[in-house]
Amino acid sequence: MPRFLRRVLAALCVIPLLVLAAPAARAANAVTVYYKPASSWTAVNIHYAPTGGAWTTVPGVAMAASSCSGWYQKEVDLGTAAGMQVVFNNGSGTWDNNAGANYSVGTGTVTITGGAVSSVAPCSTSATNTATVWYKTGYPTTYLHWAPTGGSWTTVPGVVMDEEACAGWVRETVSLGTATTWQATFNNGSGTWDSNSGKNYSLGTGVSTVNAGVVTANAASPCATAPPDTTAPSAPTGLTATAVNTTVTLAWTASTDDVGVAGYQITRGSATLTSSTNGYSDRGLTAKTSYTYTVKALDLAGNVSAASAAATVTTGEAAPVTQGTMLGGDPRKDSIYFVLTARFYDGDTSNDRGGSQNVASGNAANNDPMFRGDFKGLVDKLDYIKGLGFSAIWITPVVLNRSDYDYHGYHGWDFYRVDPRLESTGASYQDLIDSAHAKGLKIYQDVVYNHSSRWGANGLFTPTVYGVRDSQWSWYYSEKVAGKEYNPLEENSAGYPYNGDLWSSTAPAGNTCPNYGTATGAKSKEGYALYNCQWPSPTAKMFPSDLYHQCWIGNWEGEDSRSCWLHEDLADFNTENATVQKYLIDAYNKYIDMGVDGFRIDTAVHIPRVTWNRRFLPALHDHLVQKYGATKADEFYVFGEVAAFVNDKWNRGSVNHSAQFYTWKERKTYSDDDVAAALEQFNYENNLGTGNQPTSTNAFLNGNTYHAPDHSQFSGMNIIDMRMHMNFGDAQNAFNNGKDSDDSVNDATYNTVYVDSHDYGPNKSSTRYSGGTDAWAENMSLMWTFRGIPTLYYGSEIEFQAGKQIDCGPTCPLATTGRAYYGDNVSGTVTASDYGVVSSATGNVATTLSKPLVKHLQRLNQIRRAVPALQMGQYSTDGVSGSMAYKRRYTSGTVDSFALITVSGGATFTGIPNGTYVDAVTGAKQVVTGGSLTISLSGQGNLRVYVLDQTGNPAPGKVGTDTIYLK
Repeated sequence: MPRFLRRVLAALCVIPLLVLAAPAARAANAVTVYYKPASSWTAVNIHYAPTGGAWTTVPGVAMAASSCSGWYQKEVDLGTAAGMQVVFNNGSGTWDNNAGANYSVGTGTVTITGGAVSSVAPCSTSATNTATVWYKTGYPTTYLHWAPTGGSWTTVPGVVMDEEACAGWVRETVSLGTATTWQATFNNGSGTWDSNSGKNYSLGTGVSTVNAGVVTANAASPCATAPPDTTAPSAPTGLTATAVNTTVTLAWTASTDDVGVAGYQITRGSATLTSSTNGYSDRGLTAKTSYTYTVKALDLAGNVSAASAAATVTTGEAAPVTQGTMLGGDPRKDSIYFVLTARFYDGDTSNDRGGSQNVASGNAANNDPMFRGDFKGLVDKLDYIKGLGFSAIWITPVVLNRSDYDYHGYHGWDFYRVDPRLESTGASYQDLIDSAHAKGLKIYQDVVYNHSSRWGANGLFTPTVYGVRDSQWSWYYSEKVAGKEYNPLEENSAGYPYNGDLWSSTAPAGNTCPNYGTATGAKSKEGYALYNCQWPSPTAKMFPSDLYHQCWIGNWEGEDSRSCWLHEDLADFNTENATVQKYLIDAYNKYIDMGVDGFRIDTAVHIPRVTWNRRFLPALHDHLVQKYGATKADEFYVFGEVAAFVNDKWNRGSVNHSAQFYTWKERKTYSDDDVAAALEQFNYENNLGTGNQPTSTNAFLNGNTYHAPDHSQFSGMNIIDMRMHMNFGDAQNAFNNGKDSDDSVNDATYNTVYVDSHDYGPNKSSTRYSGGTDAWAENMSLMWTFRGIPTLYYGSEIEFQAGKQIDCGPTCPLATTGRAYYGDNVSGTVTASDYGVVSSATGNVATTLSKPLVKHLQRLNQIRRAVPALQMGQYSTDGVSGSMAYKRRYTSGTVDSFALITVSGGATFTGIPNGTYVDAVTGAKQVVTGGSLTISLSGQGNLRVYVLDQTGNPAPGKVGTDTIYLK
């Protein structure tokens, strides 16, 4: 998981005091600030920034002692600005920044003491002071409960505030007597209060506004009609254009505006492009061609700036088009080995990277950088995987990631580029695909449609966050370099790659994040001040709502689980937006073109089924048909993670959040608008409930007869079998629960079946499976002979890290977790002469291959490959006695494979075809003349597979050699 930074600010020391003095003369368009420090500072500095302008250099400018004892004053020329942000300090590290919110002041006279702002100068002889407060409310009736400093509070609930014509605002004017500050709270008269989180609101004289916990002193009326905005933004400056192959990256200095910049208009010849930030990636241009760009800024009123100076760039050669061809064939013939590429085997140490958390996580002490394994390591160990008997490899996401702890690949930033920490010279991603195919191994790529990293998606949207390279944060924020982009292979001394493209000390164009750059009052784990808008989040409005969702999931079985962020480090795409859809579709078509054999779809449940069915799955299929033709296109294996961590058939009664739901097409037409359609589909299916969902017999025999499956209502997405996974505390439990769900899956023979993964063990355990070697053998015997595609998480063949915590993020060393580096166990040489057959091995890998569970696994793979019924067959338990016993059959063309299976215990099969049955485990034969066959068996993990010996479809006989478990 990524590194999570906590928010902070410098400590404050402020005590309220009241003194009186005569005001000094003011310059036009200026403000005179009077300030009383909390304690006896020997010097007072004012550090300020006029609205829209730059801050003074820390610590600011000195204030002069006022004639009013204990007070300091300074007149500030604001130029054309109508106000400024202010903080104070003693020049020795003690600051008053209004609890991290800064002080907001206007023109005229401003008095600041005790955290309150007023417009009455100290030592004034005024006898009666007044104050007006505007409050943004959602209450039907709003009460103000208040007290002047040194005076009494009103009687609860207070006084009713006046309603105003502008929506949501109420106001009240109060008389303070001789006081210049006061305390305020607000309530609805029925027990609901806003007391500023128990601190009350500290206000001064004059006009203040209170909105969402933010106090603005000397404020204008929020209900005043603003004059028309006729002022255009400033013209963008510093436009640069750099080309890499046929992609041009533009960057420029953000424009300013009296109200706010809403975005930019980019001109390239006759083409007009748009950007919400001061940068843009223009992809898919013509090679070796000159392009000229200019940029204009727009504000919300539609005013357009003058154009920037032009920037001209010539594109390079087109990037080599990588092309490959998938192996094809029925995916049910395969068994899958699942690896976290970065943790499997290190074939090239030059691309190892520890990242910013290398030391903090404890990885550095183990010389175990998070990015350690790579494609070269996988290429080097393809024979190990084939020697175990697997014919497909599921690898974690390959796209360029961006977070503090992103070795697993689920924080995608540039979906069009492969992460360079995985590639090496001679071992690119294309090289891996080609090398695997040459050995008869498929590559299933893990893909993410639901979210990007918290830093957005390059070429779609990347947020600009607040940052300042001060004495605390210069270690983190890279100095800006025009045109430079993130490259994780280039790290600074703290392990951080370049991030100068992400931050700005001034609000970016079109910023909608409240209180940009003001201190929050919290601190990072290092003790450094944290600021508003420093870290992306959905509710801070740092992402455009058309491209990203702007909420947190509140109900994991509700509609919001499909339209909100599931984690702070995973920015949730608005997948119902056509621009987002095209970005993802085009990106993943690239990997189809490289020849990958299938996609494992991460977090599939967090995208509405109707969006999958109307957009992503058809686009994927259309591209496959274009590349391979209709028949082979259907051999591309798609399996989705619909994380239903429950032990029942339907996920807490919610069909929309159940795995099997995603295997079906829609049965109703919805609105053309994808957002509306998603809600309509959710409500329609939710109201129908579990009892009105489609059913299927595609996984079941009709007696002893195989029947052609009906895939006419298949969505195109198969599923990870979460029901079996959750119940794999023992094989019997998984078997009982698995078959209970199969009538609600379009075709359960395509289910991906595993015991544990990189996320969870059975029953949502946070540890790797630790049921023991015998239990593992039994689990494997079931998975390799029951319906579905058996899948093994790397290292489980030797019970690697059994009982260890699967993941702890950067809070503990990876070496202590279920994501530990596996390479030490497979060092040495290995050559596979066939699936499950090793012809030679040396070093540690030879020791690994000699383990009993490995031998068991190899033989299971050999047996499964020899019996088509075990790969693609439908099944039945009718007429079968025995705890884990079933019959399977597959018929296609001249192939007819019929098998009787029992795991760990004996069984009797009645009503079966007469004939000779031969056991693939022992070679024993039984001749059936009366439709009944009995198997005697004992031993956990032992197995019998009696195959009907038929003319044209002979039984394979005994397959492989006896092992500890299969004998």
